[in-house]
Amino acid sequence: MPKGKTALAVKSYSYSMIPTLSDTVSSQANASAVYAIGDLSREFGVTLRALRFYEDKGLLNPTRDGLTRLYSARDRENLQLILKGKRLGFTLVEINDMIANQDGTPKLSMSAETVKEQIAHLERQRGEIDEALVELRKSYESLSRGAR
Repeated sequence: MPKGKTALAVKSYSYSMIPTLSDTVSSQANASAVYAIGDLSREFGVTLRALRFYEDKGLLNPTRDGLTRLYSARDRENLQLILKGKRLGFTLVEINDMIANQDGTPKLSMSAETVKEQIAHLERQRGEIDEALVELRKSYESLSRGAR
């Protein structure tokens, strides 16, 4: 039996008592829903290690039942926001600040200035990536000619 299931088998509940993500009909999670770490990992395509890392950084706050982490609907919403913030290129510190400024509304709180600065940052990065690609293509062409 896998490690995670052993911990649950010892408790007074089983995996079947923890709603799975397929049990959530709407996109907004039930406020009283509880999710196992594996459920969130599968739904969002992140590793268990990443979820534990976000917990260590204070971005997620699962409750504990022994060694078992139980994530709330709020943790699930925060995970969505964390991943959205990462896709937009923000650091975890910035994401934490944006989430902390919420008044119970599941969204990233960003000012127009923050968005403008992030656009400029990503455009600079794109320029650097384009330059690196040109350089690598030149190196590849040189290496390809030498191998002939």
